[in-house]
Amino acid sequence: MKNNLLTVILIFVMTTVNISSALAESNDNKDALAPKSSTSEALALPLHTATIATTSLQQSLLFYQKGMGLSVKGPIAIDQKTKQLQRDLWQIPDDIDWQTYHLYRQGVEQAINIQLLVLNKATPSIHQSWDGRELGPFSLGFPNDNTVALDKQVRAVGFGSLNALESYPIPRTDGSSYQIDETIFNGPDFVHGVAITRGNGMPQLGPLAADGMGGPAYSAMVIENSEQHLTFYTDVLGMEIRSDREFKSAGDKGAMNLPNGTVFRFAIVYSKGATTGHMLFVDYRNIEPIRPKTQPSLPNLGLGMWTFPVTNIDTVLANAKTSGTQIVHDKTSINSPIYGKADVATLRAPNGFLIEVFQAN
Repeated sequence: MKNNLLTVILIFVMTTVNISSALAESNDNKDALAPKSSTSEALALPLHTATIATTSLQQSLLFYQKGMGLSVKGPIAIDQKTKQLQRDLWQIPDDIDWQTYHLYRQGVEQAINIQLLVLNKATPSIHQSWDGRELGPFSLGFPNDNTVALDKQVRAVGFGSLNALESYPIPRTDGSSYQIDETIFNGPDFVHGVAITRGNGMPQLGPLAADGMGGPAYSAMVIENSEQHLTFYTDVLGMEIRSDREFKSAGDKGAMNLPNGTVFRFAIVYSKGATTGHMLFVDYRNIEPIRPKTQPSLPNLGLGMWTFPVTNIDTVLANAKTSGTQIVHDKTSINSPIYGKADVATLRAPNGFLIEVFQAN
């Protein structure tokens, strides 16, 4: 197995956390990231929607629809009252308008939705390059049952990757191993799309449709001051950390081409009881990250918001106030084209990334 940031971020996440031997014994697949708790304990549920701002509808549909096999609805008709409320929730200036498209995995309700905002004018980009040292949102992960075929499919529609398709063994908790195939693609707006397959009878990182395609199933972010970030997700949103370790990159031999000897903290955060819809966080320990010139948030181009269903929005907002978290917009009611009628509010994570929470009603 290649010990590089790419491997750790997108594969090793499923194999590196220590859990009780009883839990491991109860898991027929010896999957190290089995839930530690019950869904009945969850405050924030698995990641529901990732919102991407773009000015290139054609490239977005080419990658996500033709490449990754997502279904598309849109442009979706949104009344002016709802759009104004969205503008307020997301802090989009009055001189920017947009059309909304809903990208989703047909037949897989648990997959993360993509809300694509096609802007009428260019805004600054969240990322300036594909460099893995850049702080901010990094990727969306697409589990499937044949990454070799998907690799060819995505390349055929014109998208490259950070490295060639990689295949290597991953250890199970019982000492046996299984094979991983994965490719990290360079999608539009500097958002990486990850094709990943777990072999040898292991469950995929999220449920698959009948055609063997799945996802998005998780999202990754490069951060600094990780303790502050992780506290936000555990204390404000009530999530749990299932793995929290430090690793050393393979440097210029690794897929991310990082400086030799790069050390980073790597944490995996789940909704309680969940097996998908999780978040991966990387914090470099001995190199300076590349700091963005713009806020990693809507309406800047790229992945600018995560949306979570919650079981009690008032508790989330109370937690936010107690912790000093910025509340961008307090609770209000909306009829969202993505998640329906709900009470909704928006917060800022410690790095300025926009977080939307909703409680269906």
